[in-house]
Amino acid sequence: MTDTDAPESLEELVGFNATLGFRLIEWTPDHAVMELDIQEHHLNRSGVLHGGVMATLIDAVCGYCGVWRPAGEPPAKALTLTLTTNFMGQSREGTVRARAVRKGGGRKIFFAWGEVTDAEGNVLAMGEGSYRIRSSDPYSKA
Repeated sequence: MTDTDAPESLEELVGFNATLGFRLIEWTPDHAVMELDIQEHHLNRSGVLHGGVMATLIDAVCGYCGVWRPAGEPPAKALTLTLTTNFMGQSREGTVRARAVRKGGGRKIFFAWGEVTDAEGNVLAMGEGSYRIRSSDPYSKA
């Protein structure tokens, strides 16, 4: 995939997610998809995608799937309460895709399930977590 073929992000990611190179490419109520182009700095000592990168990708996409808001509404953010991740595959190069689905919850807490797959659709990792919805950011400088 070249830079001109890359999907446009739906929201500019910041902080650690931006540093790692995550891209939010789909975001609808109860659903989110992110991608990552594997780079050398994403690899572990064995030369495969680091499990921590995949766990972070699952955490990020699961958080996004529960806080979608229509245009014009104030944004919401997710705070991770729990995260369980299972690893079943490896990848050394290419683009990985993470997708997540909100599975339930209430007004302030939600549950989500996510997975990371390689370009061929092989599952590399899956996880689930619980998240608290924050509609304000006490650390914002705005």
